Amino acid sequence: MAKILLIDDDVELTGMLTEYLTQEGFDMVAIHEGEAGKQEALSGSYDLVVLDVMLPGMKGIEVLNRIRLDSQIPVLMLTAKGDDVDRIVGLESGADDYVPKPCTPRELVARIRAILRRLESSQHPDDKIVEGALTLWPKQRKAEWQGQQLDLTSSEFSLLEVLAVNAGAIVGKKELSEKGLGRPLARFDRSIDVHLSSIRQKLGNLPEGRSCILTVRGKGYLFVKV
Repeated sequence: MAKILLIDDDVELTGMLTEYLTQEGFDMVAIHEGEAGKQEALSGSYDLVVLDVMLPGMKGIEVLNRIRLDSQIPVLMLTAKGDDVDRIVGLESGADDYVPKPCTPRELVARIRAILRRLESSQHPDDKIVEGALTLWPKQRKAEWQGQQLDLTSSEFSLLEVLAVNAGAIVGKKELSEKGLGRPLARFDRSIDVHLSSIRQKLGNLPEGRSCILTVRGKGYLFVKV
């Protein structure tokens, strides 16, 4: 049974979501304030955090930033419907995915399960993937670049794994979304672009100065095979 931490100040909403997710087989804990939520998220007791952007006191993005200083626990953000700024800032701060509010409990469950499935499965669960300076251990969700450990979120690891497995070939955004994020590509969804921008920053450039992840306009992305 996966243990989920829900951080949201809307008591009525958290009560409804907690009841629904409990019926779906999750072990739920709800906290209504950012600082307490951050401390609880870092306790090591949870499999995933659902975090509202709009919180009293410490805002959701700040909570996420503080969590990411010490932990790569999957974080699913609840954002205002139509607010692209919150979504992009959340993803850039290390959120694994987002769900716009108001959301249906069914959609939230689907997103949570997609993230948890990525943690439990891999295209190559027992193998080490080596592509140039990149080494991935999918079973341990561990990554190294040029011998140095990479701190990747769950979504970043999954997207990088898909690209590395297909090194030298273009991978479309539709395939990246389905295999890397565990969900169909939504119209106007910029999640993949933001995640890959973060991955590029963490990897740095190849010796000749170019990125190892290329954008192929209108087609997708390519991990440079070296």
